[in-house]
Amino acid sequence: MDNIAWMAWTAPTAIFFVLLAATLAVMTWLAVAYPEAERVGILRIPTTRGDRLFLSLISAAVIHLAWIGFFGSDPLATLPIGADGLELSSLWLATALSLLFAVAIFRNV
Repeated sequence: MDNIAWMAWTAPTAIFFVLLAATLAVMTWLAVAYPEAERVGILRIPTTRGDRLFLSLISAAVIHLAWIGFFGSDPLATLPIGADGLELSSLWLATALSLLFAVAIFRNV
């Protein structure tokens, strides 16, 4: 990863963008394989899968920023992996909360 070091990329950043691209690919495949009509949920506006994905991604960003603002990103634990160990950040709790919120959005909005 030395050739992209000027961009300050880290492994978690790369994983994020790979997963985002995979999510968009799956959503594209779903749109082609299973066309969807708009539906009205608790917001009382018609939404599609793409709308709900957008709301989920924006919500995840807000949840993570609020988490960092209120709780920080201090490590919760250090896993015994490698020579120095692998620190487990508290942001994983924000990620879990974001995933639960995304499920709620896809079911109810």
